[in-house]
Amino acid sequence: MRTITLEEHYATPGFLDGPGKDLRDRAARFGDRAAKLLEQLCDLGEKRIAEMDAAGIDMQVLSLTSPGTEQLYAAAATAIAREANDRVAEAVRAYPIRFAGFASLPTADPQAAVAELERTIHEYGFKGAMINGHVRGRYLDDKFFWPVLERAEALDVPIYLHPTQPPKAVIEASYAGFSPVVSDMLAGPGWGWHIETAIHVIRLILGGVFDRYPKLQIVVGHMGEGLPFMLQRLDVMPMAMTNLKHPISFYLRQNVHYTFSGFNFTPTFLDLLLEVGVDRIMFSADHPYASMAQARAFLNQLPVGAADKERIAHGNAERLLKLI
Repeated sequence: MRTITLEEHYATPGFLDGPGKDLRDRAARFGDRAAKLLEQLCDLGEKRIAEMDAAGIDMQVLSLTSPGTEQLYAAAATAIAREANDRVAEAVRAYPIRFAGFASLPTADPQAAVAELERTIHEYGFKGAMINGHVRGRYLDDKFFWPVLERAEALDVPIYLHPTQPPKAVIEASYAGFSPVVSDMLAGPGWGWHIETAIHVIRLILGGVFDRYPKLQIVVGHMGEGLPFMLQRLDVMPMAMTNLKHPISFYLRQNVHYTFSGFNFTPTFLDLLLEVGVDRIMFSADHPYASMAQARAFLNQLPVGAADKERIAHGNAERLLKLI
């Protein structure tokens, strides 16, 4: 069974000198485990391929690791995005059947982001873009960013919306008051990342993005960032209130795709499956932050039939990303 994973991360020297400096600092402070993580992020060659082979992963769609470029001002974001995209293009050229790319964009400058999206799609054959959450506190429902969304729809490529830390005011209001390590984890991978991303998707819907760009497709990870559990409850806001063309649940089933990215939890998967259907679910491992081998083992034991497992493992990604 062919396998394609969609949330697989890398880092570049320019990124580690800028927004990813904390990753490099942690590698220096916290020893072998953090150093190994940094090594895996920076490797887009034979070692990564060997790890993929050992885990049974045929293709990774590569994306610049969080926090990406979204917390930078425009000029710095443009330089780092271009360096990152050029690095991925080299890897894809070297291993065209093993790697594909999601573009990093200087989202703070929508016109530059549009130009970079077009460059990476047309010159490099990238399959979409990854945006790491809010842009210095501004969300993509802000019409300032709509040129990027418009061009993604026109190019028929998805945007992967990845978690980032909530804005500082949200962290202070909702996640402070504990030990620093607890507050950091609560605002991040323990809870806040996922709620932040779910709110971002809801803002896109309520902001009318999908009524304006009905063919636009968004991808979110972590089995839906909590959205499937709340999907039907969101329709307590009726169309007469929202002024949308459809109920909120419609957009979550028609404009959003969902990946695993480390959430190897059968009950969570079953909820997602029941709410959105098998054609909206795609495999991912969240390398190197989570185990590719564990993700593949979880995929193998999914309580679905063989045909549905094939869709999740590779078929849905092939269709969305035009990988066939």
